[in-house]
Amino acid sequence: MTVAEELIPETPDESEEPIKQRKNGLYPGVSDELADNMKSGWADTELRDLEPIPQVAETAARRAALSARFPGERLVIPAGNLKTRSNDTEYAFRASVEYAYLTGNQTEDGVLVLEPQGEGHEATIYLLPRSDRENGEFWLDGQGELWVGRRHSLTEAGTLYGIPASDVRELAGALREATGPVRVVRGYDAGIEAALTDKVTAERDEELRVFLSEARLVKDDFEVGELQKAVDSTVRGFEDVVKVLDKAEATSERYIEGTFFLRARVEGNDVGYGTIAAAGPHACTLHWVRNDGAVRSGELLLLDAGVETHTYYTADVTRTLPINGRFSDLQRKIYDAVYEAQEAGIAAVKPGAKYRDFHDAAQRVLAEKLVEWGLVEGPVERVLELGLQRRWTLHGTGHMLGMDVHDCAAARVEAYVDGVLEPGMCLTVEPGLYFQADDLTVPEDYRGIGVRIEDDILVTEDGNRNLSAALPRRSDEVEAWMASLKG
Repeated sequence: MTVAEELIPETPDESEEPIKQRKNGLYPGVSDELADNMKSGWADTELRDLEPIPQVAETAARRAALSARFPGERLVIPAGNLKTRSNDTEYAFRASVEYAYLTGNQTEDGVLVLEPQGEGHEATIYLLPRSDRENGEFWLDGQGELWVGRRHSLTEAGTLYGIPASDVRELAGALREATGPVRVVRGYDAGIEAALTDKVTAERDEELRVFLSEARLVKDDFEVGELQKAVDSTVRGFEDVVKVLDKAEATSERYIEGTFFLRARVEGNDVGYGTIAAAGPHACTLHWVRNDGAVRSGELLLLDAGVETHTYYTADVTRTLPINGRFSDLQRKIYDAVYEAQEAGIAAVKPGAKYRDFHDAAQRVLAEKLVEWGLVEGPVERVLELGLQRRWTLHGTGHMLGMDVHDCAAARVEAYVDGVLEPGMCLTVEPGLYFQADDLTVPEDYRGIGVRIEDDILVTEDGNRNLSAALPRRSDEVEAWMASLKG
């Protein structure tokens, strides 16, 4: 048998994965001499002076809270696996929020396991070790070190994350043999779920997912700091866009999207969601992410974008900007109405208030404006009771914000939408008015105008703090800000 055949067994057993080779690769095999050569002559690159990640105390506290909620049960939280984009290329990996929240680790195939131990749990983080030099994985496999970069050793990982680390390739077998109650966060790792298929129930697993979602409702100090970093980078991204609006006019909305993306990649991990760079009537499409339309002087640009930090916390900010730097009279009227609604919404964000209060306050202002303009028949109470304003407002006025742009989405309704605001919660306040281009119920000059203003609001002990206050909101301040950036 040749070395190549040894490295690529035709019928590997369960514990031995074959090295993946391209079908039409230019090298048909590996000589014994090359295989031996590649095994030796490499320097020791173990990192021995690592410091724990900044949030190691916070992740430990989060695991302790999880342990206290599910005593005596094995808890399994996977990071997820790479997903194929096309053929042999993968999408950029983003670990599951649940896993990253509890560990700070972001690598594919990782799994956090909390084993019942006495009155609590013993945590282990299961990871792929550094790629193997003996079997050639590090240079022959598409996910080997020489192809995609060095992984941390298990010892290094233990130091970084403050959790003992073990080889994840041994985990599925161990889970199959495990006894006792167990829960797993579903939807991220089919192999791990298959190993637990006869030990878990959908109802019990959903309880785990809901708890981890609700745990993120109140942010700790580390999280607040990361959210502020995300917002600060986002502010700079908006400034970048204003400076190149002339280039966007010469090309398309893609120039705006690309400009903001550059800031996100330079200062953060990525954008926190698909950038909405909606010019003209595209601003009336709530999630316009094609970004292939024209950018025209005299129209409005609705830019909804956020930078995601390296720890996965994202901003979510929207400004509606006059492309030529000046609002027309009608644009200003509609913009100022949305601004007034947002002001009412932000004022309603405070500890002890109902979560719904900020939405109700903003919607009341918008309904009043629509009645005042003669677009819907009053009185305002009737409009709100029947939801008639929604033809032109469409969406809710905000959502929780954190590691997901729509954070804590699995939380119980009574803990979220029907809940009460507490210090440390972070949410968006984002009213909007959208007059579709084909809406015959409004005057023609309204059609195709869409306005949204969105800020990231932290609930504090005595009220709230606008994390994105550095971006002007009032119409005259927006015009002055744009003029200063354009020189």
